[in-house]
Amino acid sequence: MDQLNAIEKRAALALALVFSTRMLGLFMLLPVFALYGTDLTGYSPLWIGLAIGAYGLTQAILQIPFGWLSDRIGRHKVMLLGLALFVLGSVVAALADSVYLVTLGRILQGAGAIAGAVLALAADLTRDEQRPKVMAIIGASIGLSFALAMILGPLLAKWAGLSGVFWFTAVLACCAMLIVALLVPKSVSKAPAAETLAVPATLLNMLKHRQLLQLDIGVLLLHLMLTAMFVALPVLLSQYQLSADQHWQVYLPVLLLSFVLMVPMMIIAMRREQEKGYFLVAICLLTIAMLLAFIATGFWWLVVALLLFFTGFNFLEASLPAMVSRVAPAGQRGSAMGIYSSSQFFGAFAGGLIGGLVAQHFSYTMVFAVMAAIGLIWLLIARTMRVPARAQRLSLAVQVKSEQEASLMAGRLAELSGVQEVTILLAEQRCYLKVSSQQFDLAQARSLVGSGQP
Repeated sequence: MDQLNAIEKRAALALALVFSTRMLGLFMLLPVFALYGTDLTGYSPLWIGLAIGAYGLTQAILQIPFGWLSDRIGRHKVMLLGLALFVLGSVVAALADSVYLVTLGRILQGAGAIAGAVLALAADLTRDEQRPKVMAIIGASIGLSFALAMILGPLLAKWAGLSGVFWFTAVLACCAMLIVALLVPKSVSKAPAAETLAVPATLLNMLKHRQLLQLDIGVLLLHLMLTAMFVALPVLLSQYQLSADQHWQVYLPVLLLSFVLMVPMMIIAMRREQEKGYFLVAICLLTIAMLLAFIATGFWWLVVALLLFFTGFNFLEASLPAMVSRVAPAGQRGSAMGIYSSSQFFGAFAGGLIGGLVAQHFSYTMVFAVMAAIGLIWLLIARTMRVPARAQRLSLAVQVKSEQEASLMAGRLAELSGVQEVTILLAEQRCYLKVSSQQFDLAQARSLVGSGQP
């Protein structure tokens, strides 16, 4: 029980490949478009920003609906549909000779919003106690794809031009479709819906939840800053006599060193239970990095700014979803994560838009000043954040016939040692628990639920 079984290993690797190949295609445009997009009809800094962030708008809008659709017609069908839209968007962008058509292609790429379906299928194929490992593998693949995109994007654009980058992303998406069709296991059961997918009835409550709202705003601002930065960064690097195909020589060591610096931050924050303090430190790193990039008078100052930024970015990118999972009420994690993902992608769109507007009407360096101001705003918002105690999530099948029975059973379960929160959903005939793993006795809870006595 302590190890992944054969199906879980296969699901983790196959779904990580699907996720990472798709995200690689989206990320590869970041380090190159501000430079190579100047040859397109209709070029302007605003349209460069829109093209870079356009995928985020359709991702934000369609993320939750695609998850719901996967619950009705099947995860595999939705994944194949989403990847087909991604291929179509890549082809449109590859054939485009104007920035407007490239932006349309990016919108179509984003329309393939399969993240919810992928994560739901991962949940379907894994046991409760092994699910965090599989989700961590998929999450790590996203970070790896970002680092790889920073290297491949500039090299591929130099060799095959901007259209070559989009043709390559189309090929990647076709490979992902083959992986879905041939390698991703077919699910024979569904994980508890409320913990994996957004539930319409609870979405409004999630938006009213102060702690979750702080985290949603946080991931929105994080990806806003990232996307806006890449509207200006490639142009500034080129001003230091660094050709476009050499930019990866900056990105690669900076990203590797940022991971080296981030890991001790994560370990110390968890061991000393100082997660909020280090969370605020990471936001400070982003803000300082943007200020440093704004006032940088030489190449190495810009490199230091990038190192600070990605150290903070990597820490926050790993911490935010974990915090959302911990803060979300029992039985409502699917809704919380759905809104979180939509906020993340909307941030990417807003970053492209704001970065493009500032670059067009002021200057590329002014983009960093605006991002520094946004970092300060985020720091003020995050100061009041509360980090909840660590908890394990469990779901148990129940047999209750009325709300009164459910309420009585919930009361009995809440009295058990280590139980932090109980939710019983009559429609699902399932009980969701948030518990302290050190104090909680699972056998006792199963005995209570299995007895059928509220």
